[in-house]
Amino acid sequence: MQCLHKFCSSKVLKAPFVCAPYSYSTTLLQQHRFFRTSYAAAGPILPFKLSDIGEGIMEVTVKEWYVKVGDRVSQFDSICEVQSDKASVTITSRYDGVIRKLYYDVDSIAFVGTPLVDIETDGGQAPEEDVMETPALSQEEHTHQHIRGHKTQATPAVRRLAMENNIKLSEVVGSGKDGRILKEDILNFIAKQTGAILPPSPFQEIQPPPPAPAAAAKPQEKKPPPSIPTPIAPRPVFTGKDRTEPLKGFQKAMVKTMTAALKIPHFGYKDEVDLTQLVRLRSELKGVAESRGVRLSYMPFFIKVTTFCLGVLTWAAHNIGLAMDTPQGLLVPNVKNVQMLSVFEIAVELNRLQTSGASGQLGTADLTGGTFTLSNIGSIGGTYAKPVVLLPEVAIGALGKLQVLPRFNAKDEVVKAHIMNVSWSADHRIIDGATMCRFSNLWKSYLENPASMVLDLK
Repeated sequence: MQCLHKFCSSKVLKAPFVCAPYSYSTTLLQQHRFFRTSYAAAGPILPFKLSDIGEGIMEVTVKEWYVKVGDRVSQFDSICEVQSDKASVTITSRYDGVIRKLYYDVDSIAFVGTPLVDIETDGGQAPEEDVMETPALSQEEHTHQHIRGHKTQATPAVRRLAMENNIKLSEVVGSGKDGRILKEDILNFIAKQTGAILPPSPFQEIQPPPPAPAAAAKPQEKKPPPSIPTPIAPRPVFTGKDRTEPLKGFQKAMVKTMTAALKIPHFGYKDEVDLTQLVRLRSELKGVAESRGVRLSYMPFFIKVTTFCLGVLTWAAHNIGLAMDTPQGLLVPNVKNVQMLSVFEIAVELNRLQTSGASGQLGTADLTGGTFTLSNIGSIGGTYAKPVVLLPEVAIGALGKLQVLPRFNAKDEVVKAHIMNVSWSADHRIIDGATMCRFSNLWKSYLENPASMVLDLK
């Protein structure tokens, strides 16, 4: 028993010693409770989140961990280094405590606002704004930061204040813990300057003029003192932030389609078309179409004329697509088998596609199987364009706005003409320039003389 008491702490030795068996058992219980209560209570576990780095950066790559699970860290100790597409950033701890969890492996992608580590704090610490060091930055950002190897400890708010006033953090002496730069340090630094916030300008030393020769010495005239430049007022601070939206739906599909189109060697051809006679014809037929409940635009004529000309480009099924600007983005539904439809039937189908596109109800059958595409960019504005071929098609046309311009007629008289510019693009691996030119000339001749379409209507 005496040996056992010597092994225990002095607090247990001070207790009265009783040789009774039950009393001896009570003494052992006191020893057990004493050792359990000797441990300090654990503090709360706080998630240490990746704060906003700026420059619109939403994700970074974890390049190196400076801690591991179980390590004890203090405020401003380095946690890890992350790499964005603009800079390397060293993340420092905001808390005193023990690392309990690492959320990412090296070379993993970490997103702004998500936890990097869990820290079991020493207690009494509340989550605050994270502190970051930026020892390795691009050349442009170097004017506001330290070079690699020197630590500049400041919150993002303080860094922003310094940047707005064109102050290098390396020139400011921090008064916070471990040299941390506080807001007051920046304000004091500004007060020690001229008193005004001036944009940085290269330093130019003013050299006094050389003394005049003694022989040519003249009485010096009094010169007015140099005027003091008026301090420039502080520039207003822009507080707006860019918004990043993910691509989805039709926009995401458009990215894939346009990326594939970059592999096509495009051949371009442009011309102008005199639509004076077509304007007159449409004005006569517009009322008839409206009496049947159909809106008649110029597009049904353009589509029907296209099917007359596609024989030059050796297509059998003529599914003519129409590029539409819809709330869902750019969509290209097509009118199937145009070679079998009349101008009025094409107008009916176009009305249906435009209504479905505006309400987001175009189906897969409407958007696939196209042969040739027309883009009526002129309905928005512009004359010429450079349309992009939509795979697996091999040609596309862009129609400019209709303009009233002066032109010479067959008698060399200046007359008012309705002119539309057209821009063609073709896959030059399949369609050569001469073929595209013949197609355009034939298309132009039908529209400039719409009565000639009657001979080829089926």
